[in-house]
Amino acid sequence: MIKYMIRRFLELLLTLFLIATATFFLLEAVPGDPLTQRADKLGPEARERLYERYGLDKPVLERYVLTMKNMARGDFGESFVYAGQTVGKLIRERLPVSARLGIQQMLLGVTVGLLLGILAAMRQGSVWDYLVVVLSVLLISVPHLIFGLLLQKVFAGNLRIFPTIGWPSGEDLWLGGWEYTVLPTLTGCFSYIATYARLLKTSMLDVVNQEYVLTAESKGLSRGQIIRRHILRNSFIPVLTRLPMSVAMCITGSFFIESIFAIPGIGQYYVTAVNNQDLSIVLGETVLLALLYVVVLFITDILYSVVDPRIRMPGTTKS
Repeated sequence: MIKYMIRRFLELLLTLFLIATATFFLLEAVPGDPLTQRADKLGPEARERLYERYGLDKPVLERYVLTMKNMARGDFGESFVYAGQTVGKLIRERLPVSARLGIQQMLLGVTVGLLLGILAAMRQGSVWDYLVVVLSVLLISVPHLIFGLLLQKVFAGNLRIFPTIGWPSGEDLWLGGWEYTVLPTLTGCFSYIATYARLLKTSMLDVVNQEYVLTAESKGLSRGQIIRRHILRNSFIPVLTRLPMSVAMCITGSFFIESIFAIPGIGQYYVTAVNNQDLSIVLGETVLLALLYVVVLFITDILYSVVDPRIRMPGTTKS
């Protein structure tokens, strides 16, 4: 187990290195630079000092080496577009906003989706099954943008139940200002409902006819015991494969939802940084988000052995 964890840690470092390298050179391949607009308004000497301040006067390979060294110390540099803005400051200010929104969306969407998936699988061929299928297709087909605008018009515009835009801040950042979070949460949870309802239904139908389920029925176990002990537990392996990626994605923010409801999250800022060729911010956010994904996948491997005892980590022995 220890050898496996060490190997995965080294793979994590290699993955982050490759992602950082690819991101750096892809950004460098884009024509122009983030200082062009500011530099065009300056004289030759001021322009030269500006490029020297941000290191853009150096050759690409030299800047790559310096960037990797600074990144290894946790320093991703200062924003090229917004003076004084750094990746660390951006993460502290904006990531909690996106994290709360994403976590609420995922908890609601995954919970409802799993319940609908169980209902559809246990009532296969019934009206409930067809309703879940139709609902899943509808929710997965309509973009977030459409759902967000519809909810805004009906519940914020016509009925005036919830605010149109805004997000809680300060002491209310995590546990307050619920009226601002209802519509964005509903907008983002629909895709989770559709995905996990279909995923769990398909997985459960594959498990229902397995020999160990038929054996459990022959032993006289109740329907509820069979579902809890055998069907659900084995059906959750595909869910666990998808769930960690959903966790990582929900924390990284949603550009469309954050734009519609004017939420100051990291998703909206990330897209803006890409459009502005803000190299340090894009590189820093990409590496940090990649780290989040890799760590989540590592946790997934451990969860596999918990859910299904047949799956064991390399280096472990059967008891």
